[in-house]
Amino acid sequence: MRDFSSDHRWLSLNTATVRKQGDLVEIIEACASHGIRAIDPWRDQVAAVGLDRAARAVRDAGLELSGYCRGGMFTSDAAHGGEVRDDNRRAVDEAKALGAPCVVLVVGGLPQFSRPGSAPSRDIVAARAQVEDAIADMLDYARQVNMPLAIEPLHPAYAADRACVNTARQALDICDRLDPERSGLLGVALDVYHIWWDVEVSSQIARAGRERLLAFHVCDWLVPTRDMLNDRGMMGDGVIDIKSLRAAVEAQGFCGYSEIEIFSNYWWDKPLDDVLRTCIARHRTVV
Repeated sequence: MRDFSSDHRWLSLNTATVRKQGDLVEIIEACASHGIRAIDPWRDQVAAVGLDRAARAVRDAGLELSGYCRGGMFTSDAAHGGEVRDDNRRAVDEAKALGAPCVVLVVGGLPQFSRPGSAPSRDIVAARAQVEDAIADMLDYARQVNMPLAIEPLHPAYAADRACVNTARQALDICDRLDPERSGLLGVALDVYHIWWDVEVSSQIARAGRERLLAFHVCDWLVPTRDMLNDRGMMGDGVIDIKSLRAAVEAQGFCGYSEIEIFSNYWWDKPLDDVLRTCIARHRTVV
């Protein structure tokens, strides 16, 4: 396993971690000043400053990307199907323009939550089938520009509104059905927040292998958690054995960034520089 104790070369910042402290250009400039070499920007943050300006800011700062958040939210009623397809194709185009190594997919839950205005449904089996069909369509488009897609399984607490793919096994089953040749264009983004509890996590990481491990995200699970969406912990403040999970993915040959992604009302209320300094310190000692 790589030694992170003396530098933060392999730290990437998911820009949601400091989304309340500045716009994307300000975040990029702050990362560069702290020697953070990679980011994973969110589409709404890119849109707020403009795609061309975002790409220029990344380039001028000499940063890399560890991913692009996010594609997905695939589930909808029939009236919104074209919107889903077009939106995800734009995500691929934007990722290509920014030089991202993959588009991270948060697949969506029940239609009325994934695409507001869709007819309500309680059929999660149908939602999962729709997700797989939509990923197949997006994969066909992504192949044209050689843009990998990374399915991110989310904790089951998010099954209704954010992601009905909830385990690494489910995500890898989709990968194996749609990409049996393991082309490198379909894999998983594994976030410790969503997978740490899973009794199969070690065997599924081994099953994924290097070809399917496209991204690795870190934060921590607080006890108690006061808000299921916006109370993630800084690494070391919770109960996740992050080093063991990183060791497992690196044992399969993963050698990319450990991407810090923290949705937290607590950390959003802190100064930008303080958050980045804490991220760097915890990356060296806990990740």
